[in-house]
Amino acid sequence: MCGIVGGIVDSNIVPTLLQGLLRLEYRGYDSCGLSISGESGLRRLRSISRVKDLAENARDLKSRSGLAHVRWASHGRPTIANAHPHFSPTAGEPLISVVHNGIIENYIELRARLIASGVSFASETDTEVIAHLVADLYRGDLLSAVREAIASMRGSFAIAVMSSRDPDRVVGARAGSPLLVGRAAGKSGYLVASDVLALAGVAGEAAYLEEGDVFAFSRDDVFILSAEGKAVERHWFAVSSSVSTPELGPFQHFMQKEIFEQPNALADTIDGVQADLVTAQRGEWDFGDVDSVLLLACGTSFHAAKIAAQWIETHCGIVANAEIASEYKYRVSVPGPNRLVVTVSQSGETIDTLTALRHAKRLGMTRSIAICNVGTSALVRESDRHLLTRAGLEVGVASTKAFTCQLAALFALTLAIGRAQGRLSEEMERDHLTQLQGLPDKVSAALALEPTIISWAQALQRREHVLFLGRGIHYAVAMEGALKMKEVSYIHADAYPAGELKHGPLALVTPEVPIVATAPNDELFEKLYSNLQEVRARRGFVYLLVDSDLSLESDDDLRILPVPLQRGPLAAILHTIPLQLLAYHIACLRQTDVDKPRNLAKSLTVE
Repeated sequence: MCGIVGGIVDSNIVPTLLQGLLRLEYRGYDSCGLSISGESGLRRLRSISRVKDLAENARDLKSRSGLAHVRWASHGRPTIANAHPHFSPTAGEPLISVVHNGIIENYIELRARLIASGVSFASETDTEVIAHLVADLYRGDLLSAVREAIASMRGSFAIAVMSSRDPDRVVGARAGSPLLVGRAAGKSGYLVASDVLALAGVAGEAAYLEEGDVFAFSRDDVFILSAEGKAVERHWFAVSSSVSTPELGPFQHFMQKEIFEQPNALADTIDGVQADLVTAQRGEWDFGDVDSVLLLACGTSFHAAKIAAQWIETHCGIVANAEIASEYKYRVSVPGPNRLVVTVSQSGETIDTLTALRHAKRLGMTRSIAICNVGTSALVRESDRHLLTRAGLEVGVASTKAFTCQLAALFALTLAIGRAQGRLSEEMERDHLTQLQGLPDKVSAALALEPTIISWAQALQRREHVLFLGRGIHYAVAMEGALKMKEVSYIHADAYPAGELKHGPLALVTPEVPIVATAPNDELFEKLYSNLQEVRARRGFVYLLVDSDLSLESDDDLRILPVPLQRGPLAAILHTIPLQLLAYHIACLRQTDVDKPRNLAKSLTVE
């Protein structure tokens, strides 16, 4: 979601700030802005449009130091007044500029205290509190003022701060939200960002801050203090000198492009994860004494975890539970010393998932594996082990290729656990791996169904409610289909286990509320098909995904789409593809902002 980039260099920093913001656009945002230092003090430019519009208005700006930000609204509507950077009162001295990711949970209390002391607020945000706090505590040393300010703040935050009295210095801190500092490549200067992608090509190396760290840098040096106030060194790593700019090519939107990138992304992920597991099993990884698995994730990643939990129980014979990460910390749970904690995240920076992992560790569950698409992410760094998906950059806010790559990685992990538990013979494991290796070709065949999906989209585009049904692991597939529909088309969509239809949701069925169901030819098909007859008997219209070996024909109230045949657990991935295409094409027909849906963000760094 929110993104930070800033720094001090020996040339004009404005192009670096704007380039960094452009690279952070994929996270989702509703406003953007920058502040720079100049001869007359700090100057600020903000917009509730896109970064390219901010750049157009910033063409004549020049400075060697500055901060920039893209904001996803949490406190206060998307307005100029609520956009970052936030300033302390212009009549005050010094003038403080702040950019902030996260949430200050006790901002109401702090705001009331500041108002009582005579401070006036210009925004509805929690972030403005930080600027006023630092200004109030400033006694000639920006670092000391920031340290005092954060001592009174509760919540999750990554901040960067500048002062009009010390324009050649940037100070910042990290508590819960990711932040890193970088050394400028080929010249003097230091940089700060919330995502290493923003620093590619401009920083030669970078270091991630750890929990509680506070930093300060000028053009010539940087130092970091730990949460205990001690000077520390953090690990510096090389930053890529270039970053590929995603191109649409023949596609209309990045979401469509990323749907069609899935065969290659899956092939890369399958090869990479299998190689990682083979190497790991020769070394320190041993799943033989694991007695249960806890999977933690949010949103689309939770749906992948929910599918994986059933895979693990089926193929490994041990208890597996998928939990919504944002809820896990806030309930009483029973830990297990031999429980494996598996976290699933596209970005590896989702604060809910990170918080859930830390909570599991505090409960004594110290064995953890992250399934993630970003090798440098906080989730990877804080987990014992990791399996990287190779989905590549996903620009569309609604996840597609990252989801199917997560499933591929989770299935490979399931096989490794099942083999270690003695539940899978070598022959069974080899058969499953063969099916996994053949998955990319079948996904390509599923993508060829797009013309039929477009006809479905044309029939559904004016509906305002859609119900999705599935049984077994395909209930989670239906959940993902409903989520995609909501995210990009803004149609209200709910998913139910098909057997639950008669226990309440059937009351919603009318000719205006269609049903989309996923029905592989397995042991549950006949029961699901009977559930659908209940819909048809009440004048409901059904859109049904079936395996290609079923000889069913469309009817007046039933449309059939045969999906390439994939027996067993991996059918879940094949049945996901048409649902992604359906949501995409309905969104196109409804003319929504497909790649940047309203109110949504890619990487959620607030609870």
